Amino acid sequence: MCVGPSVRSRRPPRGADKTRRASPPLGRSQPEPKLPTSAGYLAAPTPRAATASLAGSPPPVPPLQPRRPLPGVGVGLDLAGQGAKMDGGGGGGGATTALGEPLLAKKGRAYRPRCPGCRVERLNAEREGVFPLKDLFLIWLVTITCTLPIQTLFPFLYFMIRDLHIAKQTQDIGFYAGFVGASYMFGRAISSTVWGIVADKHGRKPVIILTLVSIIILNTLFGLSLNYWMALTTRCLLGVMCGYLGPIKAYATEVCRKEYNHLALAVVSSSRGIGLIIGPAIGGYLAQPADKYPSIFSQTSIFGRFPYFLPCLCISILAVLALIACTWFLIACTTLQETLHKHNEDTVDNSVEAIEESLAGTDTEENGNGGCLQLFKNWPLMSAITLYCIFSLQDVAYAEVFSLWAVSDRSYGGLSFTTTDVGNVLAASGLFLFLYQMFVYPLLAKSVDHITLVRGVAILTIPLLACYPFFPSLSGFVLMLVVNFASFLKNTFSVTTITVFNILMNEAVTQDVRAAANGIAVTLMSISKAVAPAVAGIIFSWAQRRQTASFLPGDHLVFFMLNVFTVTGLVFTFRPFFVRGSAKH
Repeated sequence: MCVGPSVRSRRPPRGADKTRRASPPLGRSQPEPKLPTSAGYLAAPTPRAATASLAGSPPPVPPLQPRRPLPGVGVGLDLAGQGAKMDGGGGGGGATTALGEPLLAKKGRAYRPRCPGCRVERLNAEREGVFPLKDLFLIWLVTITCTLPIQTLFPFLYFMIRDLHIAKQTQDIGFYAGFVGASYMFGRAISSTVWGIVADKHGRKPVIILTLVSIIILNTLFGLSLNYWMALTTRCLLGVMCGYLGPIKAYATEVCRKEYNHLALAVVSSSRGIGLIIGPAIGGYLAQPADKYPSIFSQTSIFGRFPYFLPCLCISILAVLALIACTWFLIACTTLQETLHKHNEDTVDNSVEAIEESLAGTDTEENGNGGCLQLFKNWPLMSAITLYCIFSLQDVAYAEVFSLWAVSDRSYGGLSFTTTDVGNVLAASGLFLFLYQMFVYPLLAKSVDHITLVRGVAILTIPLLACYPFFPSLSGFVLMLVVNFASFLKNTFSVTTITVFNILMNEAVTQDVRAAANGIAVTLMSISKAVAPAVAGIIFSWAQRRQTASFLPGDHLVFFMLNVFTVTGLVFTFRPFFVRGSAKH
């Protein structure tokens, strides 16, 4: 009996899925359809569809069922057809399927045991509710070690230039000191973007370790400088090799769970701020040890022949300890972990990853695949970097001016401080700054919007700097009290702005370009910081020559110029210059 045309002769309609096959004749077993599997999913078995085969239609596509992956935080496919359902509890902020099963982080990415980034993500998924104290300590140690050399020289730079006999007159010391202070930032401006790209390609840890090694070698050589040009060259090379800042910011946001990202960035900012204060304090206390501590250091020892070697040596020793912590076990078997993923994502058009990405609403064009050039089109990022550069220029100019102004003679409008006096002021500022960062700043960050906080800080900075030229009229205990209080306020304002801009910049980009974005920020910031000491030194030298001028005499001119940059930064916190943005991670 004929049952119609042979089913074997039928062909699927044009454009049908290649995975669907024509049905065999009656009496033969119907093979189960094969579906491609994707990370996080398995094809579920379905009953044989003989009726559909007789009608010539392809067998029904079986539904996808989630496979339980490793614990993690991710975006799930809603089997009920309602999109991605986010789980708001537990502090993990993870996403689940309609069945309540967690999916692997990063859009269903498969776990690869040999990938350091996957290992870190799995570790973070397993330690929900655990405070990352060890990771934050390593971030703090590395950051403060790499920050200390930046401004350590400022308290003794005036005397170092004098002892190197490069300045023909006393008024010219500030001119030459400005170029030595600027050489570090000039070198860092050349290489920061390159180090960010290297960190995105080869990992954060190698760049951080290379920075520590360069500090050990070059910072020690700077303390042994025989002439002005050796000091200038070693500082510039130290800046070229110091590529830690972009990678350590990216590392801080990757090694901790998402709920601790802002805390990790605050640790980076606060440790940098403390390093910028403690560094000059170390330089002030330990410079010229043979003159200050003759019972311990003789004039014929290496510390007598090289009076500025001891502070550099102490920082190099701390860098050795930080290097050990990054490469071997130091505290509770904790090392600096690599966080970069060492594999490429699957890019199949019909993959579940693509479906999840569309459900999650990830904007892949915001940071794009255009590399570093695409980042320059990200206006929230660039506006935050612009503000970062303006306030960084003002901060570094202030740091150099304060040290030169404090140790200069009262006849030139200074305070006639010794390097020890400068060290006392900066050490006290560093102590109170630490307390502020631990107890006061977290409350401010929760109660005040970030950019509003920056505006308030800028407004308070203007009258504070305007008061500095009147300090030489004071003396004794009152002078030390006023100078310490003013120094604490100014450095507190600096750390607050640094922390806010780090948060704003990292919020504006996604992980895959975060180190490169921070590298661009460090490059532009380093350019502004390279300009700041040179310009500040020139203006300071000029101001000392015009003590009797009718308009802005002496140091009034210096602090007026600092306020010009403060007002400029305040203006740039408003639209259309500043745009707040947040990338979808």
